Amino acid sequence: MPPSVIRTTRMKLVPIDPAAIRHLIAGERSQAEDAIGLTLPDEFPTDDDLAGFLPIQLQRIEAAPDRRDWMARLMVSESKEAIGHCGFHGPPDVIGRAEIGYTVFKAFRGQGFAKEAARALTKWALEQGEIEVYATVAPTNAPSLGIIKALGFKQIGTQEDEVDGLELVFTVRADELR
Repeated sequence: MPPSVIRTTRMKLVPIDPAAIRHLIAGERSQAEDAIGLTLPDEFPTDDDLAGFLPIQLQRIEAAPDRRDWMARLMVSESKEAIGHCGFHGPPDVIGRAEIGYTVFKAFRGQGFAKEAARALTKWALEQGEIEVYATVAPTNAPSLGIIKALGFKQIGTQEDEVDGLELVFTVRADELR
């Protein structure tokens, strides 16, 4: 069964095709764009995406292709532009919890797309039977902290990420989501 597309008011959250990820990792940008049918901004993928995010997502997709709904997605605007990426760190039964993440490309920041994507991902996860949804944010990332708090997430602790350093850990339940 193909992975589902999550629709919001202004965009679609589309699972990233594993062929596109392979092309991006190999430095084959035009082939990746052909695989997804979109032009990607020059800022994607970053070196960090190539070193960690994309290989990890590809590994998880290959290990559980039937669980792609719980992995990386492109944020696609109504005008069919890739405006960012978002999704889950992986299937909850693999990583231990439903955890969202999101990145909006520079040209599209400050327009509410991250908040819209975070709300849609959280709502979708809760509809799948998750009791709570998590998000981790660097303490210096004021825009993301504002998004998470506006959606009703509450800080429950901290963690040390081997790549990102100190992160604040947040969670929200269905009755708390705004």
